[in-house]
Amino acid sequence: MRCTQTMVPAMFLLTTAAFAQTTSSDSQLTQALLTEIRQLRQDLQTTAAVIQRVQILTFRLQMEAGLLTRATQRLDEARTKSSQAQMNTKAIASQLEGAEIRQRAAQNAIEQKNADDSVKSSRSLLATMTNEEQQCRAREVEAEAQSRAAQARVNEFQDQLDRLDKSLAGVAGK
Repeated sequence: MRCTQTMVPAMFLLTTAAFAQTTSSDSQLTQALLTEIRQLRQDLQTTAAVIQRVQILTFRLQMEAGLLTRATQRLDEARTKSSQAQMNTKAIASQLEGAEIRQRAAQNAIEQKNADDSVKSSRSLLATMTNEEQQCRAREVEAEAQSRAAQARVNEFQDQLDRLDKSLAGVAGK
């Protein structure tokens, strides 16, 4: 009986020591798993933030691309109007030359009066067309500047997206 009385407490002591070893390795495993879960959560949050940033940049790029399209259209229209104004100015200048030639060649008072009126109206029209041509050129220069600025913004957003793509490719390669 004495033997069993000493053996039972000895078994409890050995069992407790065995449980302590299992608990220590379980605790280390639990800590390792918790650390891994925390790292995964942080990686997911980082990824979500990057995805949101990419979406925002993509949206802004789309908006700027639309603005660039409109600026390019305005530039094309301004160039067309400027070209038309320049052609009109040349045509009026040519008409003025013809009127001046007729004025010098006029042989009677009626021809002289008609030639004078024609020269006067051609000069007035030429002044108007020259002014319009200058305004068209100014609008063209302004439209060109706006187009360049819009293109620069689009390029900037594309560069940002390229940098994000490279950084994501680096993360994906890990």
